[in-house]
Amino acid sequence: MSETRQESEVVYGTEDILTSLCNSVTRVLSVATQSRLHYSGMVQRITKTSLKPDIGCFVLFDGGFSGLVVLNFSAAAAMEIYESYMLTMGMPKSALSHSHTSDEVSNIMGELMNQIVGDFTGKVRRELQTNITQNQPKMLVLNKQVVLSVDAQLDQPEVRRVTFYTAKSNIFYLELAIDRTEFIRLGNFAAEEEVNPDEVIAQAQAQTQTSATATPPKAEQDDHEALLKSLGM
Repeated sequence: MSETRQESEVVYGTEDILTSLCNSVTRVLSVATQSRLHYSGMVQRITKTSLKPDIGCFVLFDGGFSGLVVLNFSAAAAMEIYESYMLTMGMPKSALSHSHTSDEVSNIMGELMNQIVGDFTGKVRRELQTNITQNQPKMLVLNKQVVLSVDAQLDQPEVRRVTFYTAKSNIFYLELAIDRTEFIRLGNFAAEEEVNPDEVIAQAQAQTQTSATATPPKAEQDDHEALLKSLGM
């Protein structure tokens, strides 16, 4: 490879993918809660992903590259995000749940994670010109740590953990496991038009208002019970 070719290459690797995901977390949650969130500038290299108390949520993705995203919330962080989101939607505080173990809190946190991963997959499609698909996020209320193995063929897995801080300095964590990968730009191209996150959040809020207090269908309850059983809980 010539020196000119090397100088012109733009390489997009694991840490860039992680940064993009972290930005999706802060972007979606900041818009949803109308508050300021940020993440640590230091990233941990870890050997495995796990769900941790008090609320753990995970989603698998596949396509151009495969991996697993986990968000672990303390009860305080989950309740702060839940309450801010619902109040932003115009719900009266008296109508909100007061326990992080309630189905309503789990449903809202799962929906927010769905929006986060949706924002991330959109950026992957625009910026890397590849496509990844996601499954439905799974949210679990936990009183102990549960180790997760990635249900994907990862030849050279890389695992990272990032610390996030809410507006009230409550802490939650993001864990990402993906195959070691690099994207190299072969030529100039125009990125697709970026989706307005405010519009995405507004659409999701309209859907959430009608379903936040609804009883989950029996099929969803069965899936949830099957998931807990498969995790040995």
